[in-house]
Amino acid sequence: MPSTTTGNDAGKRVTGRKRGLTVDVLGLVVAVVVMAASAHENTAGIALLDRVAAQSDTVQTALVDQGFKSTVVDHGASVGIGVDIVQRNPAEKGFVPQPTRWVVEQTYGTLVLHRRLVRDYEHRPTSSESRVYRAMSDVTTRQLTHTSSMSWRDT
Repeated sequence: MPSTTTGNDAGKRVTGRKRGLTVDVLGLVVAVVVMAASAHENTAGIALLDRVAAQSDTVQTALVDQGFKSTVVDHGASVGIGVDIVQRNPAEKGFVPQPTRWVVEQTYGTLVLHRRLVRDYEHRPTSSESRVYRAMSDVTTRQLTHTSSMSWRDT
């Protein structure tokens, strides 16, 4: 793993890369950004908004979690995408899934069933991004054909 494209996320105590996903309401991947783990959430959010704006003119609203700040909201307005930060209810204690964010978390969980995405084996971020798209095409094919493929956990 090259040191120029990896970093250390001190908050999560992880060295490597982080993936940012943009998914639609069905959980299908629209855009992927892979960057160093030391990169801030806002950097990933801005890069994702740029990719979505370049790929599609039909996206009007993006829902993001509380890790994103007003910088992403301002950038979304400049590219023509409204950004809404999903706030959790302060009265709720412990882990409570947010319905609007659950689609993204479900997609992350589905992608982890593909062995190459469990660990960061790739040397370049673009290779890692292509692995996410390949895994998502496998997931979509299985959904369309109503078949199941063996997971690496089944071996």
